[in-house]
Amino acid sequence: MEQEFEKAVKKSRELTRRPSNEELLRLYALFKQTTEGDNAEERPGGFDFKAIAKHDAWLEMKGKTKQEAMEEYISLVRGLQEKYA
Repeated sequence: MEQEFEKAVKKSRELTRRPSNEELLRLYALFKQTTEGDNAEERPGGFDFKAIAKHDAWLEMKGKTKQEAMEEYISLVRGLQEKYA
């Protein structure tokens, strides 16, 4: 499963068109949940809306196991390849 995840990470960087912001946030959140686990960081303040969106997306993954997040990430990348490759 780890090897499949690494391949999916590589493939996500090889898409020929840019996925939507929602899809990118989901990719980011699933990647962080897989590699770091639950989000324990403080929510960014101020007007850094991109950082806030990334933080909140990762926070939504709270409780997912590494395995679950990895499987969802791989599945998401497969779908994105069909759509954007």
